[in-house]
Amino acid sequence: MSMVGLYVPPRSRRAVLHRLSAGTKLSVLLLAVAAVVASANAYVAVAAAAVAALLHPLCGLGVRPALRTLRALAPFLAVIVLFQWLAGDWTAAVRVCGQLMAAALLATMVTASTRVSEMLDLFERLARPLARLGADPRRVSLVLAMTIRCIPMVASAWRTSREAYLARGLRGRPDAMVVPVIVGLLRSADALGEALTARGID
Repeated sequence: MSMVGLYVPPRSRRAVLHRLSAGTKLSVLLLAVAAVVASANAYVAVAAAAVAALLHPLCGLGVRPALRTLRALAPFLAVIVLFQWLAGDWTAAVRVCGQLMAAALLATMVTASTRVSEMLDLFERLARPLARLGADPRRVSLVLAMTIRCIPMVASAWRTSREAYLARGLRGRPDAMVVPVIVGLLRSADALGEALTARGID
């Protein structure tokens, strides 16, 4: 099983990240993000974001995953810049934006180089101590798998609805774009529930 819309198969010998374990990559991700945030320095944040962006092609992932991530982050970055501009603190704007970009780009490297099956195996191992409290580690992994699957599904539904909205020449009617997305997601949820029930998962 591959991470729908996120996993990038190895295409060259430079794809070293694909050969690392999911646990190793997550540990490095947490340490790197913690170090960038703890530094509380705008220069460090910008440098970390630049390095994270450059690592994508250097590790054989190409530039598309990085561009996709930055495009998704753009609205949040714009809000941060506007807020900090009104507050008159450009240094904070640069620092926070740099930290967000660095964290998101590094996280993209992990998801783009790790199959869902590997990630879920890791989460299941990490959730085993919860079995003492009555939790089922396999169910925890299943919830995570469904979450991962639903993120690109929601994004795809929104993109399809927006394209249809623009193609019909509609303007000023957000309900014409939102309602089809909600209906489509509800149908997908029903189908998913029926599939889980058919497999004896309640």
